[in-house]
Amino acid sequence: MFCTLYTPEGERLCDPPWQRYPRPQLRRDSFLNLNGRWEFTVRTDGALPDRYDREILVPFCPESLLSGQNFHPAEGSYLFYRRGFVLPEGFCRGRVLLQVGAADQRLDCYLNGRHIGSHVGGYERMTFDLTEALAEHNELVLRVQDDLRDKTQPYGKQTMRRGGMWYTPVSGIWQTVWLESVPKRYIRALCIQADDRQAVIDTGEEDLAGEVRVQTPQGELRCPLEKGRAVVRPHAPALWSPENPYLYRFVLTAGEDRVESYFALRRLEIKQVGGYARLCLNGRPYFFHGVLDQGYFSDGLFTPADPVCYEKDILAMKALGFNTLRKHIKVEPEEFYYQCDRLGMAVVQDMVNNGDYRFIRDTLLPTLGFQARRDARMHSDPDARHAFLTGMESTVRQLGNHPCIVGWTIFNEGWGQFDSTAAYRRLRALDGSRFIDTASGWFAGGESDLDSRHCYFGPWRLRAGKKPLVLSEFGGCCLAVEGHRFHSGRAYGYSAAKDRRALENAVISLYEKRVLPAVRQGLCAAIYTQLSDVEDEINGLVTYDRRVVKLDAAPMQALARRLEDAVSGGTGEKDEKI
Repeated sequence: MFCTLYTPEGERLCDPPWQRYPRPQLRRDSFLNLNGRWEFTVRTDGALPDRYDREILVPFCPESLLSGQNFHPAEGSYLFYRRGFVLPEGFCRGRVLLQVGAADQRLDCYLNGRHIGSHVGGYERMTFDLTEALAEHNELVLRVQDDLRDKTQPYGKQTMRRGGMWYTPVSGIWQTVWLESVPKRYIRALCIQADDRQAVIDTGEEDLAGEVRVQTPQGELRCPLEKGRAVVRPHAPALWSPENPYLYRFVLTAGEDRVESYFALRRLEIKQVGGYARLCLNGRPYFFHGVLDQGYFSDGLFTPADPVCYEKDILAMKALGFNTLRKHIKVEPEEFYYQCDRLGMAVVQDMVNNGDYRFIRDTLLPTLGFQARRDARMHSDPDARHAFLTGMESTVRQLGNHPCIVGWTIFNEGWGQFDSTAAYRRLRALDGSRFIDTASGWFAGGESDLDSRHCYFGPWRLRAGKKPLVLSEFGGCCLAVEGHRFHSGRAYGYSAAKDRRALENAVISLYEKRVLPAVRQGLCAAIYTQLSDVEDEINGLVTYDRRVVKLDAAPMQALARRLEDAVSGGTGEKDEKI
């Protein structure tokens, strides 16, 4: 039985779900959305089945309520999805591509009984060329296998036995499935590198020529595409920031292909200001006032009921005065990053961890202060190391054009951490424009742009040094809102408040006593845990079902102004322990 789709406010949504164009930075007119009801079955072997005994709503994972299944397939089993399609008349312009936003973890594509291709990686989009196997009436089968017993592939916070800070596992398709048609020679990708003066648009194909038409505040600007590249230098550049999220939208035409996209102009750098290393946006010190965003939803798990849910999360945090989200150990559909670009929300993007986790080694001892550990030999399995670095590179290639992303986090609290200096250098070679937090929380020692700390318990020993100091996790005060809890008998967090007023007092007091003094003494960013409740973890600023915001906007907006004043008016006073 399927769950009817509603917004958190109770408004019924469209069926089939997720009808927005899913790739806003490489948009074409050809678009055939395949989300909706698919035939579905689960098998212990990988042979293509003759019979499908279930029905599932794509793009929701089978563990979710919205999928209509609400169960976790046995580890290592094969999930089969089948549906038919007929191409609209005139749809094919040369080649027909199948796009799958993400499926966890290994996917094989079959069209009309013919194997088209495979992909490994649960957080990455994939493309399959269906052209040679097309018929008038087509049968598409997608086979997905997931196995959390093997920690080689990135898995994030999924666990077979959920609880506390570990959550319900996700398998199968969890992002949009769609078809597009392209000419035989087409623009495969765009790489956009921008600062505060110009944007370089690169197709990666040196023999490609065409034109880029950019909409600017002063009117249309036309720039040639030569040897696959175009350089755009707008007059009087409008710079992107969370307070002024201006996007330059453009159309790129090359041969028979035409795509729509956008870029933003902004500069990120580290400067010495008032005696401290400060994170700067567009030449000025900027305090990245943020919340941890895990990207889980009560009805869809990895996937909200509708893209509008991303907008609502972003606007809810902006209403509370926040300007930054730390996207925690998950890669979202591009719609999320587009809304951050459009609405003005900076993002620190985590890589998704793999490898084993041990509570004593990775959490307990570091929390007690045992945080010095060499990582050259940690997690030495070569296959796991290769899978992590492959996922990291895919994440940067997939998301690197989004101006909202201001930083990357490589490792979090030692989970899967290894040879952090080598990982930093590899990431820096891919992206020279953003801040890199190599080891968020502890086990620092390798190369990193930031001095990144987590503080939940005990005294805060924050002292700014040569690198910008960031508080990449803190807070976590719990408020249980009855009627809006995942599990009424379980609660997980780092402190507790009995009601809304107590929560407000606890949060404001924490900022006033710990964060504000640290900002005056060099602190550059603070990430409060967290945006929403997630299952047993009830330390969110909104409930898991997104129906209740736990704090009032006015005092939080006032706090945000005080943080902004503190970073812009830093005195350079001598450091003190906080």
